[in-house]
Amino acid sequence: MFDKKSPKAGSPDLGKTNRIVEGTIIKGDITSQADFRLDGELEGNFISSGKIVIGPSGKVIGDIKCKNADIEGKFKGKMEVEELLSLKSSASIVGEVITGKLSVEPGASFTATCSMKNGVKQITKVSEQQAG
Repeated sequence: MFDKKSPKAGSPDLGKTNRIVEGTIIKGDITSQADFRLDGELEGNFISSGKIVIGPSGKVIGDIKCKNADIEGKFKGKMEVEELLSLKSSASIVGEVITGKLSVEPGASFTATCSMKNGVKQITKVSEQQAG
């Protein structure tokens, strides 16, 4: 009568989001296949094949490696974002950033070195053509 369909084996965790609420402090590393929303604090590293959202009250001290990221809170460390890093006006970033694309709203604090993955490849090809 109330049959629950189980997800197919090997399917990604689409539509699933982990959430750490405000007032929660985690000391250690987090690894997640699904998207993640952090409104609390993380002192450690975060690795995901999905998206991380650091809310306005969220704070991360450590390294992040993910596919996409939306930052409204504070981050200090090294961040590697495969596709799009979006910094909202309330964001504060300190450290090192490597990303495919970067979006920064006016008002965001961005005190970091930044490398663009796609841009580095294009610059290398252009400089090789000019030298040859």
